[in-house]
Amino acid sequence: MFHPMDHPMERGWVGRVDGDRVTHLAAQTLQSFFTGGGSAREHAEYPLAGVRLLAPVLHPPAVRVFEDQTSFAFANPAAIVGPGANVAAPAAPSNSLLQGPLGLFPRLAGVVGADGAVAGFTAFADWRSATSPPPKDRDFAFGIGPVVVTSDELDPVGVEAIVRVDGSECLRSRFAEFDWAAARDHAAAGTTLRPGDLLAGPALGAVTVEPGADVELEIEGIGVLPQVVALRH
Repeated sequence: MFHPMDHPMERGWVGRVDGDRVTHLAAQTLQSFFTGGGSAREHAEYPLAGVRLLAPVLHPPAVRVFEDQTSFAFANPAAIVGPGANVAAPAAPSNSLLQGPLGLFPRLAGVVGADGAVAGFTAFADWRSATSPPPKDRDFAFGIGPVVVTSDELDPVGVEAIVRVDGSECLRSRFAEFDWAAARDHAAAGTTLRPGDLLAGPALGAVTVEPGADVELEIEGIGVLPQVVALRH
């Protein structure tokens, strides 16, 4: 999802990124693009430098966060934020005068397509707060983006991820092998997966981020997801 810099929109348009250009596609959401079989007609083309990329899945029907191959927890779809978003740390307990740091758990997420299969992949910044008790410690922000790369264009096995905080590299690692088809089958057992559902794989670790910091999660083949840990006023 994107909008031109000179035409800001809350929801934005579906677009296809080709190099340094973005093509506007005739689909309301990424979910509708998947259900249309990727046959949406093309509209105008824009330079990538002249657009703002938004969360590629605006309102996922469900978000499941896997800690291993067969164990997942549901996350809050309303907590999705996109590239460049300010991540607002939840208020600390009333007896604390300090705004604590956040933990960033970098993940790779699969996006469910029209037939219930994993149709693409995106970066998933799982934010958590040590000052809030579970499950509210992880209920306020999940960053996704900057794009969804279709599964025929990206082999997720062993892709590299880098986390930078204020320009300094804090983590560099590769995602271990994860059976996305088996995870999808586990998620779908006894229920129905919808286009746009997110399946976030296991995290690479955790990075502690202080309030006011600029953060980048870069995943090989997908791009850079920037976020800002906002100072609470």
